[in-house]
Amino acid sequence: MKTNKIAPDAPALTHERSLKTLVENRTIYNLDHCELNLFETYQQSALVPLAFNDLVVTSMLRGKKVMHLFDDPAFDYLPGESVIIPANVEMKIDFPEAEMNNPTQCLALAIDNKKIVHTLDFLNERYPKEGLANFWQLDDRNYFFYNNQDLAHTINKLIQVCQSTSITKDVLADLAIQELLIHIIQTQSVTSIERGIEATPNPVLNNILLLIRANITQKINLKDIAKQSGMSPASMYRMIKRELGISPVELIIMERIKLAKALLKDQNIFIKNVCYEAGFEDANYFIRAFKLHEGVTPKQYQQMNQLR
Repeated sequence: MKTNKIAPDAPALTHERSLKTLVENRTIYNLDHCELNLFETYQQSALVPLAFNDLVVTSMLRGKKVMHLFDDPAFDYLPGESVIIPANVEMKIDFPEAEMNNPTQCLALAIDNKKIVHTLDFLNERYPKEGLANFWQLDDRNYFFYNNQDLAHTINKLIQVCQSTSITKDVLADLAIQELLIHIIQTQSVTSIERGIEATPNPVLNNILLLIRANITQKINLKDIAKQSGMSPASMYRMIKRELGISPVELIIMERIKLAKALLKDQNIFIKNVCYEAGFEDANYFIRAFKLHEGVTPKQYQQMNQLR
């Protein structure tokens, strides 16, 4: 079955008469500290090479690609997902479903390294994180992630700014790049936790995660968690929001869904049992939260794992 998914607010496709090629047709918008590229492909192709001289943030907008990156296994790349690629690293791309009435469209934002360094230095100076060796930094190893609402909004903002004719668009793009880098670093931190990396550079956050996991099947009182972590509830909220870009409640839901996914690998377990064992009090709420987070219902997730 072909992938016809389109990201919300994806920019219009190039008019057919203006296409220069059917494979990775490229539209470029140059600004002071970044280069926005929109790539469109209209026919099936395999192992198409692509590399940039700067770090590049890519985000799928339409259709489906298969990415070959580093020495890792190839993976499907779909709308609502992003990949960051270091400078001068070649990716190879398959387009298994692309055709004239079902093209792929992908954004690739190449960012000047000086802009990245300046932004990270500013964040580390003005908004230092807690814990030794815990800095604002991009993680090249954690290169593939799903766009949350903030990240998707910032990507759309950058597209609009780069395509505008405003005389202030370079300034607006610089601000949007700063915002984008913050959201990417936060999203990478969340992704690391979701994928089971047990320790973060922040000892306070590690302690909060341990407390949440130890009480995951019970009703969790955030005031108690904050007190046991030596913080006020307001300070804990600010710290988690700064580190991860999500609230403490969202962190608890994320941890409960991670546990639910592990339980759903048992093909004989009932969904209602998973709900309560993962700490959810209402089955309907559990199903809604799981689908919002994973894109499928718990039952569909269980069936998908049965097929693997």
